[in-house]
Amino acid sequence: MTQPSSSPVPAGISPSGPTIWIMAGEASGDVLGSRLMIALRQLRPDLHFAGIGGERMQAQGLQSLFPLRDLAVMGLLEVLPRIRHLSRRLDQAVGDITARRPALVITIDSPGFTLRLLRRIAPLSIPRLHYVAPQVWAWREHRVREFPGLWERMLCLLPFEPEFFARHGIEARFVGHPVVQSGADEGSAEAFRARYGIAPDAPILVLMPGSRRSEAPRLLPVFGRMLALVQRNRPDIVPVVPVSPVIADIVRAGVARWPVRPLIVTDMHDKHDAFAAASAALTKSGTSTLELAMANVPMAVTYRVNPLTAAIARRLIRVPYVAMVNLLAGHRLVPELLQERCTPELLAATVERLLADPASRDLQRMGFAHIRAALHGPGESPAHAAAHEIIDLLEAGQAARAGRA
Repeated sequence: MTQPSSSPVPAGISPSGPTIWIMAGEASGDVLGSRLMIALRQLRPDLHFAGIGGERMQAQGLQSLFPLRDLAVMGLLEVLPRIRHLSRRLDQAVGDITARRPALVITIDSPGFTLRLLRRIAPLSIPRLHYVAPQVWAWREHRVREFPGLWERMLCLLPFEPEFFARHGIEARFVGHPVVQSGADEGSAEAFRARYGIAPDAPILVLMPGSRRSEAPRLLPVFGRMLALVQRNRPDIVPVVPVSPVIADIVRAGVARWPVRPLIVTDMHDKHDAFAAASAALTKSGTSTLELAMANVPMAVTYRVNPLTAAIARRLIRVPYVAMVNLLAGHRLVPELLQERCTPELLAATVERLLADPASRDLQRMGFAHIRAALHGPGESPAHAAAHEIIDLLEAGQAARAGRA
């Protein structure tokens, strides 16, 4: 087999040391992976990276084996038409790892793909680390039985996860949630309004339809009809849609016929400035709820998937809430409008209540303060805490190989 070519690296970096094979399966993992690569190089400038990632990981020197968008799909039924394609990509990843024989393999989130990869490469005896624990505490808890032997170390983002996994005899280490170093709380409202010519008193509504190509098309039509209803009472409403560049084309097409043309922002700093300026937000469930909590933006959470997918999920879910902020708060801090409740009328009524009721917004913000405190880990940043765990595993693996030699 021909050996893979070396990956390019950022200017000024000449790696000559061990290779770490690292992969992310979606946009959020790409962010985690890029921060992790930066932190790892600060500890070990000689590291070389290979694997799968998006634009941010590629900016840190990763030559992705194939485009990240090939893996970014969600939903039980949504995956079915792509199983053959995903299987080919899995074979390709296994082949690349087999050819390279890296010193360590890191997989980030995306358990549908990454856990299969970890299982397939087990015979290679390469140390494996999984970053972002599978959310089996939320549904399909029985899957915990499949985890022993998949990795040498697992790193968690949520403070309650180590205790959950310990009950099942699995060690997990909390390193803090990367949202605390995202910069979501560092935006400038004044800069955003000045940049786009928005009046100081115009209400700004942030709309977050998701980062996957399979998510946004389900929510954008509902968001558009919701805006038509809100605009009747608030003609000065300014909708802002922050999206990943990966799905910007889908979002632009999806909002083309909206009654209120939104601002679409793809730059991270622009997104955080929009958060700072926002009066409220409507977001799909997921990490975006934590980003908004970091930025202190009152929100409502919504989601919609294929009805059969939703029916199956309802039978499997074991937690009382879907929104991560509600799980961390331990009560329904923010409204959840899911599936059949994801209607233009209910979304509009909820958004209007948030915009009109300062007490509701203040109550949410009080809860967000407790959530922010809980998300900090043991290190100077989550990425650095994770990097120290990775270097520890890497060096233990190198010492073991040296002992066998």
